[in-house]
Amino acid sequence: MDLGSFTRWLYRGHGPNWLARIANRATAILASSGVAHNYLETLEVTGRKSGRTFSLPVVIAVVEGQRYLVSMLGENVSWVQNVRAAGGRAVRRSGARERVQLEDVPFGQRAPLLKTYLLRAPGARPHIPVNKDAPLAEFEKIAASFPVFRVATPPMSK
Repeated sequence: MDLGSFTRWLYRGHGPNWLARIANRATAILASSGVAHNYLETLEVTGRKSGRTFSLPVVIAVVEGQRYLVSMLGENVSWVQNVRAAGGRAVRRSGARERVQLEDVPFGQRAPLLKTYLLRAPGARPHIPVNKDAPLAEFEKIAASFPVFRVATPPMSK
């Protein structure tokens, strides 16, 4: 089994299997510590059904000073559905906790962000059916299938 096949096996069925959950937990702890600031972070989202807080490691893509998150498994994953149900409200951890607002990026603007993400997140490459070095036109063809969120600071409460 090659690395790509193994990585796909870890996430078959649009969710992590038992081994991926263990690895994700360990990675989330590492990411929360701030060791790889501005690259690897922990995202905390509230479950839309349970109300529980879920933590997962995420790779941050930085483009023109803006931070972005990508769902390497596409639209039909819990964290994406939870973020949308929460109106984009989430918490990121990388050393300190920060409340953030995740804003859906329109399909037409996703291609360069997906390309940057694949350059930073080698573990995502087996899940996204475009080579990291492909022209932007190839990323445009799949942009609607992979949610991208801009990480913003939420407006101040009154």
